[in-house]
Amino acid sequence: MLENIIFTANTVAPVFLIIMLGYFVRKIKIIDESFVKITSDFVFNVSLPALIFLKISSLDLSKALDFRQIIFIYAATLFVFFSAWGISALFIKDGRDLSVFVQGIYRSNFAIVGFAIISNLFGSEGLGKASIILAFVLPLYNVLAVIILTVPMRKIRKLNFGSTIHEIILNPLIVAVIVALPFSIFKIELPSMIMTTTNLLAEIALPLALVGIGGSLNFKNIMQASGMAFTASAVKLIVIPAVLTYIAYLLGFRGLDFGILFVLFSCPTAIVSFIMAEAMGCNSKLAGNIVLISTLGSVITISAGIIILKAAGLI
Repeated sequence: MLENIIFTANTVAPVFLIIMLGYFVRKIKIIDESFVKITSDFVFNVSLPALIFLKISSLDLSKALDFRQIIFIYAATLFVFFSAWGISALFIKDGRDLSVFVQGIYRSNFAIVGFAIISNLFGSEGLGKASIILAFVLPLYNVLAVIILTVPMRKIRKLNFGSTIHEIILNPLIVAVIVALPFSIFKIELPSMIMTTTNLLAEIALPLALVGIGGSLNFKNIMQASGMAFTASAVKLIVIPAVLTYIAYLLGFRGLDFGILFVLFSCPTAIVSFIMAEAMGCNSKLAGNIVLISTLGSVITISAGIIILKAAGLI
C-alpha cells in the first residue's frame, strides 16, 4: 500500500503543485489576469495543438484507435448529461443555474489536468491514446454545452447552428488531430528542424496551462459558494468516476485503456465551462465556483482513485 501511495504522490502531486505555483505567483503579482488570459489563449491555440499533433502523428492508429472505448465514452457522457439534466431540473428552476450545474457535472478538464496526469502515469503512449480520445470527446462536449446553455434559457431559436458547427470544426485541437492523421497513417516524417520546434512547443503546453489554472483560482469564492457548487463538484468528482469506472471494469477495460477512462471521468470541471457560461448569459459565478471547488477537490479524489486501482492491479 505504501508503494502505491508513493507512486500516486509522484504522479498527482507535481500536477497540482504547478497549479498552486500559478496561484502563488499571481498572489505576489509576478503574473496578473492579463498574463493568465494570454497564456491560456497561447496554450489552446498553439502549444496544446502542437502536443496533440506530435503524439498522434507518431502513433500506429491501427493499434491505438479503439472504437469500443470511444463508443463507451460517448454513451457514458450522454448518460451523465441527460441524467444530470433530468434530475437537477426537478430541484433547480432557474435556467441560468440549471445550465451551469449540468455543464459543471459532465464537462472534464481532460485536455490539461487529464493529459498531465496521464503523462505521469503512462508516458508518451498514454498521451497518444488520450489525444485520440480528446479528438472525439471535444466536439461532443461543445455540442452538449450549446444545448444545455440555451434550451433551459429558452434561447434555442436564437442559436446559430451554422456558426456553432463552424467553431467546432475550426477548434485548434480538432484541427491538430486532422492535420496529424495523414502523418500517422502514411508514416510521414517531418524534417528534424520542424520536429524540434514542435517538440519545444509541446513541452511547454501542460506546465503553462497548469500555471494558468492556478492563476485563475480565487479561494475567497469558496466562502461564498452555494450548495449547488458543492453538490455539482461532489457529483463530478465522486459519483461519476465511481459509477462509470465500475461499469468500465465490468465491460472488461484494463490497464492503459482503463486508466485513461478513470482519468477522463475523474478530472475536475473544465475552465471553459465558466467562459461559455459567461458568454451565454448564465450564472458564471456558479460556474467559476464549480471549477474552483472541483479542481481543489480532485487532488484528493484522483489520488484516492489511483491508489485503489493500483492496489487492485487494474492500472
